[in-house]
Amino acid sequence: MKQILSLLLSIILFSCGNNKKNSIITTQEKPALSIEKLHVSIENIQPVFEEKVASWQELKMVNSFLKKFKNVSPKEALSNALELRDLVVNLKDSLKAETFDIPSFNARVNLLHTETLRLADLTLIPAITSEEVHLQIDKTIAAFSAVNSKINTLLSKKKFEDEIDVTIDFIGIDSSKMDFVSKESLILKEKSKRKKKFLKNRN
Repeated sequence: MKQILSLLLSIILFSCGNNKKNSIITTQEKPALSIEKLHVSIENIQPVFEEKVASWQELKMVNSFLKKFKNVSPKEALSNALELRDLVVNLKDSLKAETFDIPSFNARVNLLHTETLRLADLTLIPAITSEEVHLQIDKTIAAFSAVNSKINTLLSKKKFEDEIDVTIDFIGIDSSKMDFVSKESLILKEKSKRKKKFLKNRN
């Protein structure tokens, strides 16, 4: 009888020990799609140019929303993917200043749109892996950084041209080979200069 009781007691203790171990393992394990990962930072608009794009609400909304993806789990990223896609569509369709209405800038916005579409498409794949989601997040952030980088480049160029006091006649190159931003900037500057000169001579 004592042997039977001892055997039962041993089985109960062993069973409790196993349950405790299983409980610890279950608590420690976390699904890969729920593990957060730190991603690359977004390249921002330079402070000196922030005022130039302050009224561009669609750009600001995408920038603000993408910050959610800096340290995010695949599960959370996928839950926000459709909203991000819609915000980028709004950005793409929004009215842009003449400075940005050029093919090279539009190409970057189109690339960003493509990457957000791909991220949204991952929500339809049941067997998606965390690595695939994180890779697409990095591509999407990089595409938006490229948009901001191009904005910085174009505004830097415009600022430089605005500070140069020259006319097309003395530029020293064929004006037909100048890009749209450079040519328009010089033409406007020249018109403004002539107008000031005319008003001054009238007085």
